[in-house]
Amino acid sequence: MIYRDFKGEKLSGLGLGMMRLPVINGNDAAVDEKAAAEMIEYAYRHGINYFDTAWGYHSGASELVAGKYLHGYPRDSFCLATKFPGYDNSNMPKAREIFEKQLVKLQTDYFDFYLIHNVYEGNIDDYLDPEFGILEYFLEQKRLGRIRHLGFSCHGSSSVLKRFLDSAYGEHMEFCQLQLNYMDWHFQKCDEKVALCEERQLPVWVMEPLHGGKLCNEPDEMTGELRKMRPDETVTEWAFRFLQALPQVRMVLSGMSDMEQLKANIDTWSVDKPLNREEFDRLVYLMDEEVKRGGLPCTACHYCTSHCPKKLPIPELIALYNEHKLAGGGFLAPMAVGSMEPSKRPANCIGCRSCEKVCPQQIKISEVMKDFSAMIGM
Repeated sequence: MIYRDFKGEKLSGLGLGMMRLPVINGNDAAVDEKAAAEMIEYAYRHGINYFDTAWGYHSGASELVAGKYLHGYPRDSFCLATKFPGYDNSNMPKAREIFEKQLVKLQTDYFDFYLIHNVYEGNIDDYLDPEFGILEYFLEQKRLGRIRHLGFSCHGSSSVLKRFLDSAYGEHMEFCQLQLNYMDWHFQKCDEKVALCEERQLPVWVMEPLHGGKLCNEPDEMTGELRKMRPDETVTEWAFRFLQALPQVRMVLSGMSDMEQLKANIDTWSVDKPLNREEFDRLVYLMDEEVKRGGLPCTACHYCTSHCPKKLPIPELIALYNEHKLAGGGFLAPMAVGSMEPSKRPANCIGCRSCEKVCPQQIKISEVMKDFSAMIGM
């Protein structure tokens, strides 16, 4: 395992993201604990020392599973990270209540890394509102030793990131977690965000390195070009080598949902083989050309599903919508939607926009559902 230095500590280059643990019968809230425990054990025994969870992952079950199965290891032998769920604005007055519950759920007296979660256009005003006292509360927890390192994650635009760093938060943040991968380098202006962090000497943590798994399955013509440059590496390895080429990156979190993925990723991170400049530029170019052909940046985080009054499987529907758009039509999406229960189809969206308030990607989900329904007639 490659290790990166952070304030004198050695962090595994790859961290276990616990947003996509194995589940039972496709139910995101029902974590398969036996399989998850085996993955945690394997990760720990093979050099991963950073475990990342959050209040909202798996509808709250992720923190419980992390606490239950990490509790058996010496507490000083791994780093535990979780987050304040500000992606839901109704949580802003509940910092104390939520933090105390997280300590209990995760069976710990302190967090090694704690994040102000998902700073974006929809919540930055509340995060900066002194009425809620978010920053003051978590700085106090740090002074008490219940938080060792305080940082934040950001899904917002570069201007939102800059505004956050220019505020009172900026001088106290120790790291910034970004959705960062070669698809989003230009598409989500990650290049600008990384430059902002570098300007502030702020180490970068990476989430969605494979864009929710999309980057594991690139078009044949693209993978063919990559194979010519690195015959022995898969497209998934290219995604990680891209991140290894960025000196600002200290931690890469991958949400692995089965043992096969975990083993493959640990094997990749056993060696540092960053892309050279020619490889880096070519990869970004090929992806930019692919993005031009369309597609929505959904990462299947499932925040939307917990806020949908109709309980629609929104990430699955958006994935099918993207497939239908990118393929220029066809039978796959209509066939898949037709196999769903009628109540789960896009036509059942009532346009309340509750899902949009918590979407990190700021996707206009209600408009997508309306468009998708019109396209496929369901």
